Formats: sequence, structure tokens, C-alpha cells
Amino acid sequence: MKTVLILYYSRHGGVSSMAQQLARGVESITATQALLRTVPEISEVCEAVADSIPASGAPYVTLEDLKQCDALALGSPGRFGNMAAPLKYFLEKTSSLWLSGTLTGKPAGVFTSTSSLHGGQESTLLSMMLPLLHHGMLITGLPYSESDLISTQSGGTPYGPTHVSGSDSNRPLTDEEKRLCFALGKRLAQLAHKL
Repeated sequence: MKTVLILYYSRHGGVSSMAQQLARGVESITATQALLRTVPEISEVCEAVADSIPASGAPYVTLEDLKQCDALALGSPGRFGNMAAPLKYFLEKTSSLWLSGTLTGKPAGVFTSTSSLHGGQESTLLSMMLPLLHHGMLITGLPYSESDLISTQSGGTPYGPTHVSGSDSNRPLTDEEKRLCFALGKRLAQLAHKL
């Protein structure tokens, strides 16, 4: 059994919805399971008093989850063309995995959601790739054989699936966005088995 860790931070639910679609794609491949995990909010107050288990949604990720996974999908809303601080904060605490080379050679992909079509989606995806490259992970995106990349009027890039959530941050995923998320999940699962 191969495990694809889907690690994400979601503020308004868009990235969480994408993670669910990626999980469907992962589990469409026999003998593969999706492991959904998130990261806690951060601030000086939150870190001091936050519960160790979230009230709802996916459990918080641990370094052990990263050690045990066969592939990784990393998702975040865009923040001024960058990943959100809670996800970056967690990744900055993975130095022990970097030193031991634990993630080296494992496939990884990224996904994001922004309020607007030009909300820095591609730069957010690239910002998430940087620490994964430092870990020696093998980055995969979406090939143009995924026809939704050509026809989408909303989210979707060859760097990874994207979602346009709207100015009120509650627009549901389009059919194209769902299919592109599914495709990345399936691709990561297939790569986990091949590698």
C-alpha cells in the first residue's frame, strides 16, 4: 500500500475542497491511500494556547507523516503570490528531514486557491516548490494532455491545479478545477508506485 500525503492549509475552504478532489484521484489507483493533513493557525497567542487536535477537518500533520509518505501534495491559499504563513512555518521546522534526506526522491506536486484569476496563483505554486526542491523531492505538474488546462476559464496551470474562489471566497470548484485536482492526485499515486 502506497500513501500520498495531502498536506494543506485552508482558510475559507477552497484549498480543503481541492484536497478532497486530489484524494479522490489518489484513491482511484489500486493499493494507494490518501492521507489528508493540515497545519494549525499561527501567532504568538495561537501557538501558546491552541489545541493539539483541530475542532474539525483533517488532523494536524506531524514530521512522522512526512517520513512515512510515498508522495506529497502541498496546498495553500495564495498570500501576495506566496504560500500562507502557517504552511511555511511548518515547512521551516523540517530541517531534521532535510539533514537526513528523508524526502529525497519522493514525488511531489502543489495546488492553490486565490480570490481572483490574477491573484498570484503561479508564483504561489512556485513558492511551495522551493522547499520541496531543497528536500530533493521530484516535482510534477500537470501535462497539457489534461485537456482542461486548455479549456478552463477559471483555475488550472501546468505547475499544478488552481481554484478561483471569488472575492467572497466561497465560489465552489468548477468541473475543470475538480478534474485537474483529480488528475494531480492520480498522477502522484501513479508516480509513487513507479518510483
